Amino acid sequence: MANIFTRMKDSITADLHEALDQKEQKNPIAMLNQYLRESEKETEKVRKLVERQYRLKDEFTREYQKALDMAEKRKRQAEIAQRAGEDTMYEFAVQEQEEYEARTERLKASRLDAIEQLETLERKYEEMKHKLKDMHLKRMELMGRENIARAHHRMNQVIEDTSDKPYSRFSEMDQYIEDLEHKVNSAYYRNTFDSKMAKLEKEMKDTEEVTVK
Repeated sequence: MANIFTRMKDSITADLHEALDQKEQKNPIAMLNQYLRESEKETEKVRKLVERQYRLKDEFTREYQKALDMAEKRKRQAEIAQRAGEDTMYEFAVQEQEEYEARTERLKASRLDAIEQLETLERKYEEMKHKLKDMHLKRMELMGRENIARAHHRMNQVIEDTSDKPYSRFSEMDQYIEDLEHKVNSAYYRNTFDSKMAKLEKEMKDTEEVTVK
């Protein structure tokens, strides 16, 4: 039964990856935008972790300083109690001093760890920002190449239309202009035909009259 579910899971995963690959092939810019959005989210998460680590480092620093100050204070108090012969107060001050010194050592180590972890996070965060910037530049480059490819595709279509197709849109437009010019000339000829005939008839009549005389 487990093998069946495993095969079903692998099959579904393979189908999903195939669908994503097909989508990426059809629209690589859209897929790159999706990757960028996901990378930006991850980068923002790391930025918040860096800020949190800063706060932790500062907190460790404050607690370390407090413990260090209290250890020094109890040390002075123990010396005073010892000189005064107050054994109970002396023992209490010494015990407190030891506890604060132990806390100081522990906080010192924690603070150093926090600083090292912060440096690692900052370095990784800077690397992620550089990678993200590179991805944005890559998207711009791909968009530029896509624009050029689309422009060449459009231009090639126009060139093919004018050179290979006998009734392309340019040829049709040229023919339309020629037909329109012919119609205008024909209409002009028809509109002036009667006046031209009247003039011709008058000239012939005048010529005949001169000949008869």
